[in-house]
Amino acid sequence: MSDVKLDDRMPVLVGCGQNVQKEKDVEKAKSPMHLMADAAEAAAADTGLGKKLWDVVDTVTCVRFITDSPDSARLPFGRYPNAAKTLSNLIGANPAKTCYGPTGGNTPQYLVNYTAEQIAQGETDIALVAGSECFATMMRALGQGKVLDWHDENPGQDRIDIGNEKAGVTETEKRHKLQYPVNIYPMFENAIRGQQGRTVEEHKLAVGKLMAPFTKVAAQHPQAWFPVERTPEEIATVTDANRYIGFPYTKYMNAIMQVDQAAAVVMMSVGKARELGIPQEKWVFLHGCGDANDLWFPTERVNYYTSPAIKKMGEKAFGMAGWDISQIDYIDLYSCFPSAVQIGRDALGIAEDDPRELTVTGGLPYFGGAGNNYVMHSIATMMDKLRAKPGTKGLCTSNGWYVTKHGMGLYSTLPKEGKWEREAPATYQAEIDAEKHPVVDETPNGKAKIETYTVVHGRDGPDFAIVFGRLDDTDARFVAHTPNDPATLKDMVERDQLGRPGTVVADPEGVNIFTPE
Repeated sequence: MSDVKLDDRMPVLVGCGQNVQKEKDVEKAKSPMHLMADAAEAAAADTGLGKKLWDVVDTVTCVRFITDSPDSARLPFGRYPNAAKTLSNLIGANPAKTCYGPTGGNTPQYLVNYTAEQIAQGETDIALVAGSECFATMMRALGQGKVLDWHDENPGQDRIDIGNEKAGVTETEKRHKLQYPVNIYPMFENAIRGQQGRTVEEHKLAVGKLMAPFTKVAAQHPQAWFPVERTPEEIATVTDANRYIGFPYTKYMNAIMQVDQAAAVVMMSVGKARELGIPQEKWVFLHGCGDANDLWFPTERVNYYTSPAIKKMGEKAFGMAGWDISQIDYIDLYSCFPSAVQIGRDALGIAEDDPRELTVTGGLPYFGGAGNNYVMHSIATMMDKLRAKPGTKGLCTSNGWYVTKHGMGLYSTLPKEGKWEREAPATYQAEIDAEKHPVVDETPNGKAKIETYTVVHGRDGPDFAIVFGRLDDTDARFVAHTPNDPATLKDMVERDQLGRPGTVVADPEGVNIFTPE
């Protein structure tokens, strides 16, 4: 690397740190802010500078807490009005800029892409990007009726908000309970099954085979929440311990949010890395990146088994790097639910029988789905793997809302020559937004058929069913529930519903009802 002439403004990742907390006593457990501070200190130590880094860092950016996201309950034990400044105070930094990212599982990669661009353009020299969640401790404390000291009401310094906050669903979609990921991702899965032409049982086992390797990776990761290897049959088979959540997903197919995890990365310009004496074997380059959104609201999608945004974003990121998918050694596809993995895999041209593992962490259902911050763990883990085998190449994808917002990063210890610049995402977003898609009828009436569906389960069995359907006369798409009687719900679990005819009746102020024939 020392023989390669590098632009002083070239962005590099030079430090990473991550941790997990499994303290059962909520009064001994660290707050999400203190856990994040530990990850930040680990990232600083990884650069070789340790606490000296905090004397020179000019930007601290935090991933948004899940409790600050729209439609989420506020943090029950106080607030962090400027999380990045609170973090800075804890670690002894005094940055000129303290920033907060937007909602979404895509946020860590989005922030890395954004920060790289800021460094390349001379707006930032040295940045810490960090995030954490202590959802497990929070829920345990609430269950025990305990109040924890998690707050910093007056951290000082106004924060800079990066990105835009926009609700992920329409009011009609919200009335039909589509704002909950556990309700909508199974609908993508049934659409994928239909596109694949599989029976319900065939597809469940195929999903088990897809996700079993993730459990093997999680079992070997020191920060994994569930380091347990499982067989495809264990994942796919419904048992008392592995009940349905949203049909066809069993519990072992769902992201687990009740975790305590934190991760952080340090980024800076090549010029600053040289000036500070950070060894070049620590440097990881962002060779290509992209950010894109699918058609924003779920009812507007082109279909429920492809992602035009991931496909386009992949083309742009690989074009920027000058690589192709066959050259990638390590992959981490966003994995909140199996449908997200399959849609991402197919959009990037990865074959179903590709022997490469699709995760470096173990994924959100097994490693842990730390709110908006999971991908910070995949990036940190990717850095460790690339450094261990210099010259290898890695791919991380990220996903926010409901296969809605996407980010991608292509990484390597190989130097990226020339000037670092990327195509503005807005230039290709317009092409994605122009994709032909169904008209949505929010007050549907008449004969119709099911496009895809799920049956939402509670601990005692099926609770209600949601369908995306198409009207026979106009082919417009709608969302509805079915009648809530046990016989209908039982039938919808036991018998394939894709393409099933019926009649839909609108309720403009409530829930549309689709009655199967």
